[in-house]
Amino acid sequence: MMKNSIKIIIVDDEILFRKGISFLLDRENNIDVIYEASSGGELLAFLESNHDNHPDIIIMDLKMQGINGVEATKIIHTVYPSIKIIALTSYNTKSFILNMIAVGAVAYLVKNSTPQELLVTINEVAERGYYYTDYIMKVIQEDISTVKKPKCLLDSNFLTTREIQVLKLICDQKSSTEIADALFISPRTVEGHRNNLLLKTESRNIAGLVLFAIQNEIMAID
Repeated sequence: MMKNSIKIIIVDDEILFRKGISFLLDRENNIDVIYEASSGGELLAFLESNHDNHPDIIIMDLKMQGINGVEATKIIHTVYPSIKIIALTSYNTKSFILNMIAVGAVAYLVKNSTPQELLVTINEVAERGYYYTDYIMKVIQEDISTVKKPKCLLDSNFLTTREIQVLKLICDQKSSTEIADALFISPRTVEGHRNNLLLKTESRNIAGLVLFAIQNEIMAID
């Protein structure tokens, strides 16, 4: 295990599928699968009893006995907000996607995704905090466009010009270092702006900032 490896938990009630994902990830030098669970209840019990060994990312199936993946994600997003959830499921309907994002998932993959797509998603989530494909972004935008938009929070100088610049680069999935280089500021200053954005928009994570940016037309989806 590398010192800065990405700690992963896989949650799926299909044993063969779960073991296959675990085998795939164990071959990666920067990924460490620390636990496998067959249900949301089993996962929550592990997190409760292993506070010193929490994962960075949980790969979560949706349909499971007992506490399903949706409910487990909702609980983890509230109780352990620093843990990132990647939904990996057979369901690809817009309602499932929007529901998982609403309860806190920072990425969404269907089970017929390629191994490379899974690895890209894990690494992007570890590096950026979220990873939404173009399809997921369009689903979010279409959902927002069907409801009445709230008054744009930018009308009263809600965000500063610099904060908007940082937010746009966050939406482009740039890291703190990349944002700092682009704006000629320090990574620490970027983190300060990021924290201010989270507070001002009442977002719990980077994914929330992206949703805010889409809703307020700061980020456009082609």
